[in-house]
Amino acid sequence: MKRRDWVRIAAIITLAVAILWLMGRAPICTCGTVKLWHGAVHSAQNSQHIADWYSFGHVIHGFIFYGLMWLVAKKKPLGWRFTAAVAIEALWEVAENSPLIINRYRTATFALHYYGDSIINSVSDIGFMMLGFLVARRLPVGATIALALIMEMFTLAMIRDNLTLNVLMLLWPVEAIRHWQAG
Repeated sequence: MKRRDWVRIAAIITLAVAILWLMGRAPICTCGTVKLWHGAVHSAQNSQHIADWYSFGHVIHGFIFYGLMWLVAKKKPLGWRFTAAVAIEALWEVAENSPLIINRYRTATFALHYYGDSIINSVSDIGFMMLGFLVARRLPVGATIALALIMEMFTLAMIRDNLTLNVLMLLWPVEAIRHWQAG
């Protein structure tokens, strides 16, 4: 990738930060600390720090975006595809922190304590997607799929949630799954 690709990516992330700031998102956890890892899902600090259980899902976003960009834009340079993936993830971070999506998570999933992401968490989520994209670029397809499945099963076992269930419950909530997730 070229320097101009990194400049564009930095501009996209900066724009996302500015929009999140204007939306009233807190720069860091309102608890006043920044943790590298926060593992309590049923907590007001979930999605407020650098990494959490949902970071695995953002790595998988990178796997998915790499595959989609290869399918729909394989003739475009890698830098263009990577920048497009960052733009999509940044758009999702802004949308995810809108009142509409926050309220949807709170009513359709077991995320009753979810009030949106801090800005540092949103930027980290974009970074985890970037990591996933770059890993998928290097790994064979089968290894990437296997790694995604391992991460999905691991988070499912650890917190009764993962990217697949997150998307399902956001789009088409299943009451039995919601009850199971609540423990």
